[in-house]
Amino acid sequence: MMRTKLSSTTTPRAFRVLGISISTSTVSPTPPASPPHNHILPRHNPIILGGIGTLQAKDVVFCFKQWFKSPQNVLLMDRIFRILADLPPDDADAALAGLRLPLSERFVLDVLAHGKDVLSCLKFFDWAGRQPGFHHTRATFHATFKILARAKLMSLMLDFLQNYTELRYVHRVRFYDTLVMGYAVAGKPEIALHLFAKMRFQGLDLDSFAYHVLLNALLEESCFDAFRVVVEQIRMRGLDNEITHSIIVKKFCKQGLLDEAKAYVQQLVENGRVGVSGGHMVGLIVDALCKRKRFEEAGRWLEEFRVSGMVSLDQAYGVWIRDLVRAGRLDGALEFLHSIKGSERYVPMVSGYNILICRLLRENRLEEVFDLLMEMKEDQIFPDKVTMNAVLCFFCKAGMVDVALELYKSRAEFGLSPNSMSYKYLINTLCGDGSTDEAFHVLKHSLEQGHFPGKKTFSIIADALSREGKLDKMKELILVALDCNFMPSSSTYGKFISALCWARKADDGYLIQEGLNKISKVASKNTYFNMICGFNLLNRADIAARLLIELQEKGHTPSRSLFRTVICHLFDMDNPEKRFLKLLEVQLSHQEPTCQVYNFFIEGAGHAKKPAIAREVFEMMQRSGIVPNLSSEILMLQSYLKNERIFDALNFFRDLQKRRRVGRKLCNTMVIGLCKANRADIALEMMKEVKENGPTPSLECYEELVKVLCTNRRYDVVIDLIDDLERDGRHVSSFIGNTLLFHALKSQELFETWFHTKDACNEISSPSLMLGQLIGEFSGCIGVNQDFNYLEEFIQQCFPLDLYTYNMLLRKLTMSDMDLALELFSRIRQKGYEPNRWTYDTLVHGLFKNGRISEANRWVEEMSRKGFEPTYTTKLLIY
Repeated sequence: MMRTKLSSTTTPRAFRVLGISISTSTVSPTPPASPPHNHILPRHNPIILGGIGTLQAKDVVFCFKQWFKSPQNVLLMDRIFRILADLPPDDADAALAGLRLPLSERFVLDVLAHGKDVLSCLKFFDWAGRQPGFHHTRATFHATFKILARAKLMSLMLDFLQNYTELRYVHRVRFYDTLVMGYAVAGKPEIALHLFAKMRFQGLDLDSFAYHVLLNALLEESCFDAFRVVVEQIRMRGLDNEITHSIIVKKFCKQGLLDEAKAYVQQLVENGRVGVSGGHMVGLIVDALCKRKRFEEAGRWLEEFRVSGMVSLDQAYGVWIRDLVRAGRLDGALEFLHSIKGSERYVPMVSGYNILICRLLRENRLEEVFDLLMEMKEDQIFPDKVTMNAVLCFFCKAGMVDVALELYKSRAEFGLSPNSMSYKYLINTLCGDGSTDEAFHVLKHSLEQGHFPGKKTFSIIADALSREGKLDKMKELILVALDCNFMPSSSTYGKFISALCWARKADDGYLIQEGLNKISKVASKNTYFNMICGFNLLNRADIAARLLIELQEKGHTPSRSLFRTVICHLFDMDNPEKRFLKLLEVQLSHQEPTCQVYNFFIEGAGHAKKPAIAREVFEMMQRSGIVPNLSSEILMLQSYLKNERIFDALNFFRDLQKRRRVGRKLCNTMVIGLCKANRADIALEMMKEVKENGPTPSLECYEELVKVLCTNRRYDVVIDLIDDLERDGRHVSSFIGNTLLFHALKSQELFETWFHTKDACNEISSPSLMLGQLIGEFSGCIGVNQDFNYLEEFIQQCFPLDLYTYNMLLRKLTMSDMDLALELFSRIRQKGYEPNRWTYDTLVHGLFKNGRISEANRWVEEMSRKGFEPTYTTKLLIY
């Protein structure tokens, strides 16, 4: 199992390296740098880069694989470090011996320089020192000390120096020289100087190599007095050379004595005492000037030596380009590179290209990245691991993730070790491309290699897995994160729990939630909402009710709809009333009883079709000394009306009227509720009573009355209501207008009633005349103008249009002219409306009815892509 495999690689193990025992937990890897902002581009949509976008992915992969092919010694070094990292000490010793390595000072130095893992470097140093025929030199010791110093493992280095004499290979190396170098590199110059003095007292002396290591260490620790003394000692013995000069220039730069540094270098040049290190010294001064923001001066200094031609400036050019890039002067660095490549045939080192490529990637200048990569290939500059990782990131950003993925899968062929940045880019891009399984496999490998992707990337892949319902992988991902001592965010847990709940695995989600509670992680309100819905789906409303209380204990505020949903599902269980009252009791014990709490339970009981229990809660509230507010009375009234307890609703309303003057909201609630209960006559009486007693009925009252009266084909009363509405100075709403048009399309009865009513009343000039004419046109009783622009303007004069109006108009046109109907569909979109299911269904239905089958099928496909399904009557035409 992945969890076992990964955890085994992180178990601390003891090794004997450099003569002392250390543990893998001693060496802390350097945290990876954050990657540049990722811009995920879709797969199969590559940008055109110098023609590469027109090639097949396999051709691009082959081209780069050939370039990446490592020399055999690099592949051998990769194999050495894999052995050291993966095998226990005894097995690693045997495996290395089987490689028959050509041990020499140069080879050992190359291996140590190649390694990135400090512990593996130390194990190789220890193994090499124990092999017959090879003996460590001052250079290999110095390289190892520098590795420890860079990793800031000074205590480990000091332990080694104290145990130095016990090592088997000490007698082959100058004893005091090695100790002086070791303490100097370890940042202990006082001990190094003490040993140096002891050597001199015994008539011994350092050689040139050790003198310069000591001198450089004194400079690093700012021991300038001792530095001057050691310089004099070097000069007295005739050991001063270009390394000495470089260290002295470095000292001037560190002290800020840049004029003195310049003069010193110029004097060396004039005296002919500068060789290959001249460019290095010029570069030191260029770097010091750039760090002080004196770029113009640095440029002039570099130009002076370029014009003179007395010093090889390749190293200085590299420093200048690097400093320009770091200062954000990327265009200047590129311009300089192109100018000197053309005039001096200068070829940067791979590190110089890398810094340019990485910064260009960060700024998404992909074409320039590609140009530089091609330059490197043409100039036969072998890419290192930084270049290879940059190439992976480049292809991810360029939308060519197929190429990046294939190079990643072939990494063993050319020794590619993806870094944290490459892993993040690859995982993020694969997730954005929908290749979640591939992203998950890449993530597992990154963890096995010790690279954790970081919170953002972890969240991206967790979101993708949750979204696609891949719960087993999501579970494995979280276990892996815990093995890596990474605690996923509450958001990630929340998405996993939510996915489990919607997959009808709410019990598993609840177990995870309980675990989070134990470590004081608070789930979000949305997570609780999904858990409650998940248990409701399983008819486990008792658990949902428990979670509803827990949600509030965690500081979240539940919505009315959440309370309503839980209560409704409680009434689907056994002993519903007992469970309902128990929830009410617990709720009241957790917070001060208020109208709002009681209202939640009144509303819930009403929706659950239990108006008697709602009334019991209403009376319980009164007995507890809380005066019901207007919302309480409206909810109680609605619970009666929604359950068609009309007599109880009327009695409750009359009781309220006896106690006080009933306001507009209660009256509106009564009228609307009676309409929805199909009690039009009582609703009309109540409407009349409301108008007589003062409050003006709401527009919704008129709308619901028109709807129920039209449904019952009582069109004469509908006409009276519209006239009443106009007499009050109010306009016909979209809802009323759409309802009239809907019934006009169904039959001519509405128009005939309208015509006879108006004719009998001799209301030829009534304001509703235009509305009657519109109804006549839709019912087919009046000659129709097929121009939908005309109809649109005509309707606008009667009432405001909305999408439902356009659907009615579309339905009318499908009965007479499908081409006009298709034009109207486009017009609907142009006006900013998003066609809904009825818009599509009306169009499809009309096309099938008119025999335009292939065209209709195309629209059915688009309808399906939008997530809509044809209605039953349209399906009959399809099948």
